Amino acid sequence: MPPATLALLGANIAVYLLENQAGPELIARFALWPPGVLGAPPFEAWQMVTYGFLHGGFTHIFLNMLALYMFGPDIERLFGTRFFTLYYFGCTFAAAATHLAATAWMGIAPGPTVGASGAIFGLLLAFGWYFPNRRILLLFPPIPMRARVFVTLYALVELYFGVTNTMQGVAHFAHLGGMLGGWLMIQYRRGGFPFR
Repeated sequence: MPPATLALLGANIAVYLLENQAGPELIARFALWPPGVLGAPPFEAWQMVTYGFLHGGFTHIFLNMLALYMFGPDIERLFGTRFFTLYYFGCTFAAAATHLAATAWMGIAPGPTVGASGAIFGLLLAFGWYFPNRRILLLFPPIPMRARVFVTLYALVELYFGVTNTMQGVAHFAHLGGMLGGWLMIQYRRGGFPFR
């Protein structure tokens, strides 16, 4: 297991255990809160990253950490530990920014956002990009498909759910924002537009 992936797994699990002990105070201070909402805790700049280490229950952290365990090592070996770490946090930040912008524009009821899903979707994009023909076996339903097909379908489903405001309580635009951040960082790494 490469070092950054292992450290991120450990940090997420440690914060989840702390979250269960600390209770709602940790969420109030470190979850991502939209700015300027009456009655909500204030928005703070650090929330653009700290929200990515909090999770809303065992299933939430289990699925995110399973994906990090599955896709993180290959991406870290490809990118190197330093760029992989920057990539992970860049996707986390981009997911937060996209979520805040999209929910404000659509007038979606604000609430706290938690979870590593934005970074995970960035990793999914990188995996589909660099390992497009690898087979992925889904849990539900157990259908094997190529990575690029899986990532494309997943992104389209997230876009549909986000635009139609379906499955409320899931930050669909944060997932798409993580992919957008990943795409920008891949372009930067390749020396492509708009970073030449």
